[in-house]
Amino acid sequence: MSAQLKPELAELSAAELSELLSHNPGDPIAWRQLLTEIRQAQSESFRNGTPASELITRYTAIVDQMLVTAWATLVPDDAPAALVAVGGYGRGELLPRSDIDLLVLYAEGQLEQIQSELGAFITFAWDMGLEVGHSVRSPAECASEAAADITVVTNLMESRLLTGREDLFTAMDQAIGPDNIWPDDQFFKAKMAEQLQRYKQYDDTAYKLEPNVKEGPGGLRDIQIIGWVTQRHYGTAGLEELHAQGLLKSNELSSLISGREFLWQVRFALHMLTNRAEDRLLFDHQLRVAELFGYQDKSHNLAVEQFMQMYYRTIKGLSALNDIFLQLMDEDIFHRKQRDEPQVLDDHFQLRHGFIECREANLFQQRPLALLEIFRTWANNEHLKIKGISADTLREIRRDRENIAEIRDSREARQLFMDMLRMERGVLHSLRRMNRYGILGRYIPAFGKIIGRMQYDLFHTLTVDEHTLFVVRNIRRLAVPEFRHEFPALSDLHDQLNKPELLYLAGLFHDIAKGREGDHSELGAQDAYDFCQSHGLSSQDSETVSWLVRYHLLMSLTAQRKDVSDPDVVNTFVKQVETLDRLNLLYLLTVCDIRATNPKLWNGFREGLLRSLYSSARRVLERGDPVGMTELIAETRQAARLMCLEYGLAEARIDSVWERFEDDYFLKHSAEEIAWHVQAIVNAPADQPSVLVRHFRDRGTAVLIYMKDAPKLFGITSSCLAQLGLSILDARIQSSLDDFVLDTFIVSEADGSEITDPNRRQEIGKTLGQTLSRAESPQPVARRVSQRARHFSTPVQIYFTVDSDKNQTLMELVADDRPGLLATVGVVFDELDVELRAAKIGTIGERAEDVFFLTDRQGRALTDPAVLHALREGVTEHINLLTDSTK
Repeated sequence: MSAQLKPELAELSAAELSELLSHNPGDPIAWRQLLTEIRQAQSESFRNGTPASELITRYTAIVDQMLVTAWATLVPDDAPAALVAVGGYGRGELLPRSDIDLLVLYAEGQLEQIQSELGAFITFAWDMGLEVGHSVRSPAECASEAAADITVVTNLMESRLLTGREDLFTAMDQAIGPDNIWPDDQFFKAKMAEQLQRYKQYDDTAYKLEPNVKEGPGGLRDIQIIGWVTQRHYGTAGLEELHAQGLLKSNELSSLISGREFLWQVRFALHMLTNRAEDRLLFDHQLRVAELFGYQDKSHNLAVEQFMQMYYRTIKGLSALNDIFLQLMDEDIFHRKQRDEPQVLDDHFQLRHGFIECREANLFQQRPLALLEIFRTWANNEHLKIKGISADTLREIRRDRENIAEIRDSREARQLFMDMLRMERGVLHSLRRMNRYGILGRYIPAFGKIIGRMQYDLFHTLTVDEHTLFVVRNIRRLAVPEFRHEFPALSDLHDQLNKPELLYLAGLFHDIAKGREGDHSELGAQDAYDFCQSHGLSSQDSETVSWLVRYHLLMSLTAQRKDVSDPDVVNTFVKQVETLDRLNLLYLLTVCDIRATNPKLWNGFREGLLRSLYSSARRVLERGDPVGMTELIAETRQAARLMCLEYGLAEARIDSVWERFEDDYFLKHSAEEIAWHVQAIVNAPADQPSVLVRHFRDRGTAVLIYMKDAPKLFGITSSCLAQLGLSILDARIQSSLDDFVLDTFIVSEADGSEITDPNRRQEIGKTLGQTLSRAESPQPVARRVSQRARHFSTPVQIYFTVDSDKNQTLMELVADDRPGLLATVGVVFDELDVELRAAKIGTIGERAEDVFFLTDRQGRALTDPAVLHALREGVTEHINLLTDSTK
């Protein structure tokens, strides 16, 4: 039977289904098999292009008929009961793996006589493969439960009578009506509070990376809530009826239906691919859904990124429609009878009930410039506690926003945009509002291309447009007195800017070319220059903004991948920056960019690196010539000496320690660190390792090891730190002239947080000291990587650069970030007699990007091709084994 009919099962008519069910009456196992084959046929039909909406309607009808047939088989015709579909099933939106919410209504006082039959029916439904959620209540009990719980009344509002006594259903429907419980104003307030709470739950970083199609902002719930509140207020049923009554514009109805269809497509795919009621677009699912939908990788834009951009753009549009319609409901419910006189704001806008509205009909058609002016008006009148833009005006913006193209190139529009960037307050809010209502991406078409664009990794936690506005937000906070305590030194720098709008423009354009073929920094720099020139900026200012966009990664990469204590590194950086003004702007942009990229990326260590590079570069620029190595060493020694003397150390004792180290030691460490080292060496026991752990405000937590040099120290140390659940951010290896080591590791907890607990620092020092005393490398802890990280794979890449001036070889390593990665690399170094001088550790989401400064045992650069080949092969092999063991 099933083998012959299977291709047609996805399109079964009611008569055909009834016939199939009649072949095995009362046999849940046979019905389960039929249901399984129907689901399989629907999946195949979906793969062949049948819209999810059609399949959802068909599947709902199939389940209806199966339940009604089962009820007729197991429950007497005269039973004092009714079978009702509620919730999403009642709404007729049943997906293959959705829960099936049922309500059994019974006549008051007559439950006992049908209890056994009802139990048999529910058991039968489960046995035939339906995941049923059910409740058994009288109409009065429904009213009581619904009056106490907004979610219950919402479920019951969407109910459908499947079979049984119609009078019970009618009684229930009347009992839960707005005349009896939850009048429209109370219902609306409760639903708004419910949505706000849902947004708080699903709008954090994790849910943005892996959004919930059903519950997340802009998801299916945002469409459903429109139906709920209008049904309660107007008595309507469905979006089409709202349109028929003139409550929804044609373009709004079209957008809601197309958005819902897209989300149904995604949700259907998730149910089909996972074979469960999965509503989360997890990283693994994103790849599979993108492939299913036919997206293909491009050199500059992955298939998954194309799909997710469509997803984010869809929910952005639905969220805006949700805004408009709920605001319309708010005005209609609470202000319809009270039409206050408006407060005139300017020639074109007025304020009524706290909302900005146009003073004349079709303003944006007659004066497209008003599409920009409304945001300036809002910003200029923030003191009036404006709630937002009225629903009718938002509708007009949405209808007429394409008209921005008519004035985009006009002198008035360009002057107005620049005036908004130069406002003392409201710059960020204006840009965010323009983005939310679809104006910013139309005024700057290049910005429109990055709206909703995501990058498929764990490093970037926001879409490109959201990240861009977060950068501007971070810059603006530097100028706001109430946030000055966050970065007082940076706020001081910001105060000194003559034209802060140049920095805002750089922030706005720094990633504007993401997703295009080519270097996004170079492409964005050209976009920025053209924009600045067209908006009346001088050639010099235009060049400044363009330069900032072109080199917005320069300071970050220099600080995190090079040795900023090296004068040559600083001087090379200064040659690229050229002026103090550029340095100040780049420093501010870099900090604000990093902090907007990933909340876990910013810490005291990175802050210290950037501050050190900035201070060194500023000094060079202010004096007009490079600072020499000899001068730096002398200054560091003098500052460290003064600190040591304050600690009560004698001059002779200080000199006796320093005589044991070469001059490069005073370049690698700050005066504060050197003074700490002297204390540690003076107080160190003679016959065992000394391990000290200290938290520096501007560098993070430092682990200092002082002991007699021994084989495999880096491997032992990094392995032990991995066992302790720590991440190594930086390593500096220092050897004395008398064969002692003075190694410093900057560490953090595995989640990137700083180690501020003294007990935790004591535990680290004690455990590492004991491990080094035993001189046996412990087995690294085989911690498995997170579920998310498993979906990303980075092939091992190794590059060598010989630095003849420093007599060292740089090994750049790119690989999956895995627990114990550095310990694994350290094992290979030991096996091949390679000495590590220093390491710069970078973690970019799921990917490690590390730089190791290497020599042979005699302190010479590694130049032998055979050695480099063995190093590359050994590191690659060991990392691949590590990756396999932690999956």
